Amino acid sequence: MATLKDVAKLACVDVSTVSRALNNTSYVHPDTKERIYAAAKELGYHPNVMAQALRQGKRHTIGVIVPSLFLSVFAGITLGIEQEAQKQNYGVLLCCTSGDPASEKESLNRLRSGFIDALIIASTGRNSRLIQDIQASGVPVIQIIRDQIPHMNSIVADYEATGYNAVHYLYQLGSRHIGFLGGNDRIIPFRNRYQGYQRAMQELHLPELTVPSSFVGHSFEHGYRDAKELLFQFPDLDAVITSVDSQGLGVMRLMKEQKKRVPEDVRVISLTGHTIGGLLETTMTAMELPALEIGRSAVQMAIEEIDSSGDSHTSPRRLVFHAELVEREST
Repeated sequence: MATLKDVAKLACVDVSTVSRALNNTSYVHPDTKERIYAAAKELGYHPNVMAQALRQGKRHTIGVIVPSLFLSVFAGITLGIEQEAQKQNYGVLLCCTSGDPASEKESLNRLRSGFIDALIIASTGRNSRLIQDIQASGVPVIQIIRDQIPHMNSIVADYEATGYNAVHYLYQLGSRHIGFLGGNDRIIPFRNRYQGYQRAMQELHLPELTVPSSFVGHSFEHGYRDAKELLFQFPDLDAVITSVDSQGLGVMRLMKEQKKRVPEDVRVISLTGHTIGGLLETTMTAMELPALEIGRSAVQMAIEEIDSSGDSHTSPRRLVFHAELVEREST
């Protein structure tokens, strides 16, 4: 296996010049650099990335943990993370946990034992102590979508506003029996969406129409099952707000089976829009988050934290995005 010394010998320069040229750490004359590159290529020289990381204190790798990529906002966020990381010459190690705390714990331990400079995570909220321990070890942590741990960097959305605004939007369209499908209230976005729905329904003096959620992961079967129970308990239902698109798909399927027209009989809106909503036979109205921008911002914040490592303590940052109403056929 070729070494720096071999490259230096073939290019007729010293080892330090080869190192500076290949690592871009200081100026090397273009002609000399071209000769070094040619020698490295001829010898098949590849730098020892692990050794470089240890010397430089950087691995140029960001760990990412999300619950799911299937029909969820995390697909777009992860794409934004990949795009920005590549632009910044960083690699990404991605783990999907299906919302399982045990799987999340395993992913956290695997990443912390590896070579990552920062961690971007949408946490289940069940491994907070481990996440805080990782940050305390010198690895910056950026929470996305779910700011489960107070006083830690986060990039989130105004979830309460999405629930609140969706109710008022449906009310203006004439809906008065507005159902809500939520999720695990241990997870802040689900809890806050419901709080927004609840506040708006109280303001408008409308009865809350909800059922206990069976929602696990991003599965339209759970949306279908919960919508069926919702319709059974409240047959006068004229609108359904779902927390995520996969639930909305289940609702749309049920309404078709029940011979209820969307939106003539029942309006449907999702509070976390995904591009799939615009591709359905009856396109689905949604409160859409700027997923790509959230992903890019997470990487930018992570790299800023990496570069400022060792500086004096600064207060955690919290960046809040707002959802945009995208009206489609389902309302």
